[in-house]
Amino acid sequence: MEGIYIYGIVDTAEEKSLGIDGINAYGEVYTIPHQDISAVVSDSELVNYTTLVKDVVARYLLRHQQVIEKIMDSYTIIPMKLGTYAFNIREVEEILSKGYTMFKDIFRKINKKIEIDVAATWSDLNSIIKEIGEDEEIKELKEKLMSRPEGVSFEDQMKIGNLIKNSLDNKRERCALEIETGLKDLSIDFRKHDLMDDRMIFNAAFLIDKDKNIRFEKKLDRLNESYDGELDFRCISPLPPYSFYTTEVKKIPLDDIELAKRKLCLNNMATKDEIIKAYRSKAKLYHPDKNADSPDAEKQFNEIFRAYKILLEYCDGNACLPDGKEFSKNAIVVKVRE
Repeated sequence: MEGIYIYGIVDTAEEKSLGIDGINAYGEVYTIPHQDISAVVSDSELVNYTTLVKDVVARYLLRHQQVIEKIMDSYTIIPMKLGTYAFNIREVEEILSKGYTMFKDIFRKINKKIEIDVAATWSDLNSIIKEIGEDEEIKELKEKLMSRPEGVSFEDQMKIGNLIKNSLDNKRERCALEIETGLKDLSIDFRKHDLMDDRMIFNAAFLIDKDKNIRFEKKLDRLNESYDGELDFRCISPLPPYSFYTTEVKKIPLDDIELAKRKLCLNNMATKDEIIKAYRSKAKLYHPDKNADSPDAEKQFNEIFRAYKILLEYCDGNACLPDGKEFSKNAIVVKVRE
């Protein structure tokens, strides 16, 4: 089945082909405008990325990012989450319309900004562990245990291992804080990423003004020199704001919204405040702690909470519930990925 793959949103209303190959063999990347913004798209078969093996997903992700970063050469772009599709042009326009206010706000925040990703790893982890093993406290404990007639037990080895691990963790945290503190003063925003393995001590993204890029890189060079080869630094820039403003599209079946409205006894034009008020009222009524003798209380409470989350997620304004005519099959939610 064919659809339209969405890479991101750019701050132009120009409808054109961008001369870039798409994520697969279907053709070039082009724009679909709405007011003064456009979606960057290509025609594509619909692919369920959750069913693909990791290597295939990695290849799609690489191509997805290559397209976005190529577009970044000419436009400010808000990245879309990997695997964002629309069924047709009308749905793309609907996404642009639904997310218009949010997109415009993000463009204001990322104008003339770039993301820089910085990672640091131990150059030689074994040497670091050996060095920690020579700390006075650990050295004394080793000598004490080795001098015992009964020798070193498994529990003793675990104790030494835990001391070394705690010292290594403390050293990692100190170095990470020094790197973070040294670079944050040049950044507008900062996001930590997961550490990928035991060698990695720091992994984060910085959002900075483009004109501070050289200063940022020089400061990173000075940090690198201060560790005198103990750490290896990796810096990737310039990047679109992947870590800060990657957006996603969620399609909520209208049947789910109608059911949620009935659960909370709401009409079509309920406001956000009315949704919250209705949820609190129903939650008090069906809370399991107040209905210990009712076997259905927990189920009812969970259904009310799910209804509340569905309606609150869709709501982005004051009178925010669809009347059943706005969409043919789904209600569309456009938001920044958490």
